[in-house]
Amino acid sequence: MNYRHAFHAGNYADVLKHALLVQLVRALQKKERGFVFVDTHAGRGGYDLSLAAEGQTRPREPEWPRGIGGLWDRQDAPPAVLDYIGIVRAYDRSRGNLTPAPRFYPGSPRIARLIGRPQDRLELWESQQAECAALRSSFEGERRVSIHEADGYGAIKACLPPAERRALVLIDPPYEEQGEWAAVSEALGEGLRRFAGGTFAVWYPLTARARATGLIDSLGAFDAPSLAVELVVDPYGEGMRGCGVAVANPPWRFDGEARSIVDYLAAALPWSGSEGSLRWISSK
Repeated sequence: MNYRHAFHAGNYADVLKHALLVQLVRALQKKERGFVFVDTHAGRGGYDLSLAAEGQTRPREPEWPRGIGGLWDRQDAPPAVLDYIGIVRAYDRSRGNLTPAPRFYPGSPRIARLIGRPQDRLELWESQQAECAALRSSFEGERRVSIHEADGYGAIKACLPPAERRALVLIDPPYEEQGEWAAVSEALGEGLRRFAGGTFAVWYPLTARARATGLIDSLGAFDAPSLAVELVVDPYGEGMRGCGVAVANPPWRFDGEARSIVDYLAAALPWSGSEGSLRWISSK
C-alpha cells in the first residue's frame, strides 16, 4: 500500500479506528488510576481536510466525504458513535472552522489527548521527520506528552511495562514495507510478553493481497483474549476493500460497544454493500 495519511484523513478507516479508540480510552478511564497511551505510528496529530484533494501530481478525489462527512449531520447514531462525532466536532471548532462541513480532523494522538485526564500520559512515536516536526508543533507546551522521532516498533521495548501498570497501545503502521505484517505480529507478541495485561489495538487493511489472516492467526496463538472488528465497504473492489481493528485484552463489555459502532457504520456510511462484523479470535 502507498499510504499518505493527509490524503486519507477522515475516511471510513479513520472513522472505524477512531470511534473504537474513543471507547477503549473511555473504558480504561472507568478506573481512577492513570494509564499510558502509546501510539507507534502517530502521524502529525491533526489534518486539514481542505488539502485532501491535493495529490502529489494532480488533484484527487477526497475520501472524507464518505467517511466523517457521511456522519457529520447524523442524529440517529448510537451513543458510542455520537461520542466520537462530538469529539471531532469540538476539535474542528477549536481550529476555527465556522462552515457547515468538517475541515479539521484530529488524528489518534489528538483524540487521546482531547479526552485524556491529568493522570493519563501519551507516548507518541513517528519516524518521518516532517510528520514528527508537525506533531511536536501540535503538542508544544503540553504536559504528560512525550514525542519520539524514531521507529515506532521501538516503542514496545521503550515504554512497556509502564510505571502506571496500565497501558493502551495503538499499532497503526502504513503497511508500505514488505515485512510490515510480520513486524506488526512480532511487535504485538513482544508487547504481550513484556506487559501481558496491556490493551493492544492493531489497525489493518483488507485488500486482495493483504495478509490479515496471518495477523489474526498470530493473535489467536497469544495467551490473551482477542477480537477483530472489520468493516468492508467495497466487497468487490480492486484496492482496499475495507479495514479492521484487532484488540488484544479488550476492556470489559468493549465488544458490545464495538459491535454497535461497526453495525451502525456499515448501514450509515455512503457506501453500497457495506458489511460490518465482530468476532472473537480468542476468549482465553
